[in-house]
Order: sequence, then C-alpha cells, then structure tokens
Amino acid sequence: MHLSKALTAALATLVAGAAVAVAVTTAAPAGAAAGTGTGYLHTSGNKIVDSTGATVRLTGINWFGMETDNRTFHGLWSSTPWKGHIDKMASLGYNTIRVPYSNDALKPGATATGINDYVNPDLIGLSPLQILDKIIAYAGGKGMRIILDRHRPTAAGQSALWYVPATPESTWINDWKALAQHYANNPTVIGADLHNEPHAEGTNPNATGSCWGCGDQARDWRLAAERAGNAVLSVNPNWLIFVEGVSCPSGGLSNVWDGDPSNDEDCGWWGGNLSKAGQYPVRLNVANRLVYSPHDYATSVYHQTWFDAPDYPANLPAIWDKYWGYLYKQNIAPIMIGEFGTTLAANVDKIWLQELLKYTGTGVNGMSFTYWSWNPNSGDTGGILNDDWTTVNQAKQAILQPYLIPPTGGGTGQPSDTPTPNPPGQCAVTYKQTSSWQGGFQGELTVKNTGTGTISDWAATWTFPSGVTLVNGWNAVVTQSGTTWTAKGPDYAKSLAPGASVAVGFTANGPAAQPANATCS
Repeated sequence: MHLSKALTAALATLVAGAAVAVAVTTAAPAGAAAGTGTGYLHTSGNKIVDSTGATVRLTGINWFGMETDNRTFHGLWSSTPWKGHIDKMASLGYNTIRVPYSNDALKPGATATGINDYVNPDLIGLSPLQILDKIIAYAGGKGMRIILDRHRPTAAGQSALWYVPATPESTWINDWKALAQHYANNPTVIGADLHNEPHAEGTNPNATGSCWGCGDQARDWRLAAERAGNAVLSVNPNWLIFVEGVSCPSGGLSNVWDGDPSNDEDCGWWGGNLSKAGQYPVRLNVANRLVYSPHDYATSVYHQTWFDAPDYPANLPAIWDKYWGYLYKQNIAPIMIGEFGTTLAANVDKIWLQELLKYTGTGVNGMSFTYWSWNPNSGDTGGILNDDWTTVNQAKQAILQPYLIPPTGGGTGQPSDTPTPNPPGQCAVTYKQTSSWQGGFQGELTVKNTGTGTISDWAATWTFPSGVTLVNGWNAVVTQSGTTWTAKGPDYAKSLAPGASVAVGFTANGPAAQPANATCS
C-alpha cells in the first residue's frame, strides 16, 4: 500500500569498502523477552519465539519512503530529528519497524533526498543504505526489531509480479542475498518481507498477475517465494521469511460479463489472500523460518462488498478465517499482518479497526502486526502522526494501544510484575522545547528513573506562566490546573523500571516558556 495503488556487486563493494561510514550493530537488541526477545527469532507452530524459546509478539509500525524517489525515510524533512521519530515510536509501544524499500534505493550511486540538513546534520552525504544502517543501529539499541520489505521493484510503483523488465527476478534475489549478508550478524534485523502485495492482472482466463499454486514459474508467487526465501536462507539462515498472499489465486481478475462462473473467483486485498497456502504451502530449506504476512484494509482504501453485509461486523472473523486466519488457528504458521490502516473518517472504518485488532488477540500470544503507517502522507490511510509530522493521532493510537507490547529498553519500558519502592530522589526531569510557532509551542519533558527500584504510578508536575494553555499531550495523561501541569503514567505504562525513561510530549497555546518547579515521583 502507498500513496497510490546490477546491485549485488555494487552493494558487496559498498559493504566491504570504506564507503560504509556507519558501523552495523552486531550485539543483540537491548532488553529481554518481555519486549522483542533475545537473539534471533524463529517460529514454533503459530508462534514467533526468541533464542530462549520465549514467545515474542511483534507489534510494529511501517515507516515508508525508501521505496519512493526520495530513496529514504519520509519525514526526515520535518522539524523532528530522525532519532526523535524512533524515540516516539518506542515510547508509544511499537516494538518493530517495517521498512519498505525499492531496488532503486540500493543501486550504485543512489542518493537520498528530502532531508532537513539543519535538523539531521549527521545524515548529510550518506547513501540510502548508510542511513538505513543508522536507523537500524539506533532502533536496535532501544530493543526494537526491523523487517525489511521489498515494496517496489523500482521507485516508479508497485507491481503485480515480483519482477519487471528493469528489475528481473535475478536482481530481486541477488539484492535480497546482499542485504541478508550485510545484516548477517545483526539480530536487530529479523527478516525479509520478500515482495509487497503480489496481485492479479489481466482478465481470466488470460491472467497475467501473481497466482498461488498454479504451477507457472513466471506467475506462481508461492514458487517464487520459495526460490527467494531459500536463497536468502542460504546466506543468512537466521532470518525469518515473511510471505504475503496474492489477491486472486488464479492471478487474474474475474470476467463478470462472460456469463461463465468458472472464470470467477473470490478475491481479496492485494497481498491479502492466503486461502491456498494450506493446500500449497511455502516450502523452505530451513525449518521454522516461515511467517505468513497478509494485508487488510478499511473502506478508506477500497469499499469491499463485505462492508455492506447486513450482519457487519459479525461477518468479519469468518472472512479473515478464510483468507489467512486459518493458518494461525490450525497452528500451521505464525501470522504477521504486514499492513492495515484507515483514515478513521467513517465509523465503519473505526469498527473494522477495532474488530481486526480484537481478532488478533491480546497479550504476547496474539498475532503479530505492523500498522500502516507512521507517515501522515499515506493518501488513503493517513498515519499515526498528524500532518505536522510531530503530534500523534490519538484516535488511532487509542485503538491500537491495548495491543502494543513496548520494546524492553526503549520508551516507557515494561512495567515490573512486582514493583518495589524506589528510594527518594531517584527520579530526574529534563525539558526541551522541540518547536514553536506564532501563538504556540511544543515541548518534551523526559522523566527518567535514575534509581535501582521500579517507580509505581509515576507522575511529574511543573508550572508554566499564566496564559500558557494545554492543547494536547502524548505518552502520558497530561492535565492542567491553573499554572500547574501534571503528567501521569498511562494505564499501559504506569511503572518505570530502573534506567527507563518516558518522553512526555505536548503542544501548548501561548508564549513559549521554560517550565519551573519540575519534579517527579
């Protein structure tokens, strides 16, 4: 999903040569199994587990841009530094970033554009791959994981098949092998989403798009996923292989005018139809590496017939069961919903989002997902960020929040099962103003547990001069009474573990000012 519906040698040279100025992190991500686990991940039945066997649930976000003509993450043009985006993702509870890219971003001489050099001086002159290295290193330090998503064969747009004339299958596979080798010793990067949204093209019986189980080497996405997945595992056997569905198993669109029902079939979202995966499973040479990754969307993307059913939304679980949920319920393989999103402009969309998340289940044993998207500039869904690239869409975040499992070691941290009292004076508050405009400003107050015990029901207070009024806040319950402001831990993160911190963001009307009398407990 997006705004609209010769690397191998060069990359090997880039990786090996002095051109790579950014060191790739080789240590395991910070944190324990409570967040994104320890070491590399693998599968066990319908679960994703870490190197110790502990179940891990990926609750992530898509941050796109590297698949476009910019060849790097969108929003780097905003007033928020690149690290600030990752800080905010982690503090909100997103433990994984799915990174879409196109093969154009990996070509020799590829240039990243759309970067605010004043805000991000450390990105000046870096290639798309070098910027990706920095993002991965920083995210890994916060306990987050990265999934690489081959979103487009070229920056021009998505494709029904996994190859186009400018990017043949050989380039697709060789680029994947080069990336797998590049990150072979970095368990922050957990796997490859091989190709985004394979889908139907042409009218049946003259299908030209991606099919599932049809046996045509040029069109059978299941067979192509096996070829690419096994090539990746041959150089990096630790990666997970994420395989999306198709839209129509035949690879062609139904001809509803020919009067022949044999040419008509039940089709779903691009990448969202895995109904044939049970009969024709993806076969990988390394066991316990396969994750099926469907996409699902709301009416803001396309008005599917099931949104008009008289029993909506009670009809939705059976639809999801048919297309992909059965793989999870029958313990065949894990599900990681790679994309789902909505503008929330219509109530039917809000209901869809609530029901889909309910279907995934709560807690660590639920299905994994990466929401589309962090970016507000996705034309048919919008993002978790508002158009200012800074404030959070609280309506969306509130629906997602109960299902998010924060990365251990980043953001708010994980609440302790048995909080212990924290010694007095072991809590620190720092403040920075992140932006300002005529009549208002944005600030960030960081509360850090500097002690050795967990702080239960943490809170911070401070004062602003009269005339400064609260607009909204995030990462905490922020309130104002006169000149006194208070931030308290939200229900999902009432405790701060030792060393953990939370960045409380807010916007305010009135003259920009520094807080006074700031304390926390």
